[in-house]
Amino acid sequence: MTFGVVSYNIYCNFTNYGSALQSWALTQAIGKLGHHAKLVDYCPEILADKDPLNPFENMWDKDEESRRMCELTMPAIRINYEKFNRFYHEQFDKTKRKYTAANFNDIIAEEQLDGFVCGSDTIFCPDEFGFDDGYYGNYACMKNGYAVAYAASFGDPHFTEETYPVLNARLQNFKAFGLRENLMIPYVKEHTSVPVQKVVDPTLLLTSADYDRIAEKRIVPEKYLLLYARRYNPVMTEYAEKLAEKNGWKIIDISLRATNAERGHQMFYEAGVEEFLSLVKHAEYVVTNSFHGMIFSVQYRRPFVVFSREQCDTKIEELLALFGLSDRMLVNGTESFRETISYDEVHARIDAARQESVAFLQSELDGCPKK
Repeated sequence: MTFGVVSYNIYCNFTNYGSALQSWALTQAIGKLGHHAKLVDYCPEILADKDPLNPFENMWDKDEESRRMCELTMPAIRINYEKFNRFYHEQFDKTKRKYTAANFNDIIAEEQLDGFVCGSDTIFCPDEFGFDDGYYGNYACMKNGYAVAYAASFGDPHFTEETYPVLNARLQNFKAFGLRENLMIPYVKEHTSVPVQKVVDPTLLLTSADYDRIAEKRIVPEKYLLLYARRYNPVMTEYAEKLAEKNGWKIIDISLRATNAERGHQMFYEAGVEEFLSLVKHAEYVVTNSFHGMIFSVQYRRPFVVFSREQCDTKIEELLALFGLSDRMLVNGTESFRETISYDEVHARIDAARQESVAFLQSELDGCPKK
């Protein structure tokens, strides 16, 4: 059977390796289970007027310094944008055209789909996307057909008396829910009569060997620390600099903080998805405040710390607990933690969670009626 994967990816406003790789991982996992996945080139209404080559309007930080950093990084942003476009074109079976609210109900006939998997990331977060019809399976072809959710996330949602009834109605569109975090599982179970289970992020359905198939060869010959910042944190930057200086490593920096080049960092915002995987794999150490930066550090068994980041702590804390590495989340950089990571133990935990999640995804897919 062929499933359309609907997720937050192609129309992200900024470099987002996690969104690209979670979609890629989900399509690969579906293929391993004997089905076929097409990435739906879907643009939600809320992202329709966003220009990734004019990103300042959609940045979290609106101050003049952040604007200046963004402007200085624009050459790298343009290169990165082209690399991401190429990744979506070359590494996926993608729908032949772009789908929006205006034409989404044509997709079944045009793409010969049997059902839909609404994928990972915060697609259920009302604060980010409202109740988007694609993410919530609310187009007629989804409601009247077969739609499931895998590793969908509500983020840290703010529902109200007015929005809870809308949520309850949207939940009826799905035949099963695989949810990424614990927060909303009791609520979804209470308000639906379909299977609901916590599952791992799609990027953990695969192993490092799977990612090696698309990762670039080693890019930086010297020993280096990878600093990957999804949002500027001066404490994290200082921590990375001290650690690199202590060990004689250079710093490879994926961030919008262009002036870090003046501090001796090698800026690499233009890194594509395949380059990102390589940079994590070969790093001596990873310092990040990215959820997926943390995941791929673990996938490639790299020493790492992950810094607290607004609106991301819940998902980071839950995953660190699964890994048995809760002490590696830092706030001020002075916290103590075990220096050595027993990655055999960590990956044994991941393997167990992966098996449960794969079984649930298999049941979701196999539940789709044959036409």
